Amino acid sequence: MAIFQSKRYRPSSADATLAARYRNALARHPFALFGLPFIATMVLGSFFLTPATALRYERHDMKVRQVTEDERLGIGKDKRRIDMKEEYYKLAAKDLDNWEQKRVKRLPGEHDGVL
Repeated sequence: MAIFQSKRYRPSSADATLAARYRNALARHPFALFGLPFIATMVLGSFFLTPATALRYERHDMKVRQVTEDERLGIGKDKRRIDMKEEYYKLAAKDLDNWEQKRVKRLPGEHDGVL
């Protein structure tokens, strides 16, 4: 019986192509030709995308700052001035000793709290 070779037949012209040379080199050095470019792409992409991300957050902060500045201009106009003595006398004028407890009406199907 004949024994077949385990290697596939490749013509000598196929070894001259760039893809064939890359395939042979990749078999010998897989990390250098596949892993290292992948990791380099991730690291360099991070450095290149950092300014774009920073710009996004800076624009968002500017919008928030503009709203707060506009609101700050209109906040104190309609505000009533509070006097502590006046508030004290308002509370003192109320009769806090005579009050009546009123039960809140329950919604239909709600537990009334009595066991």
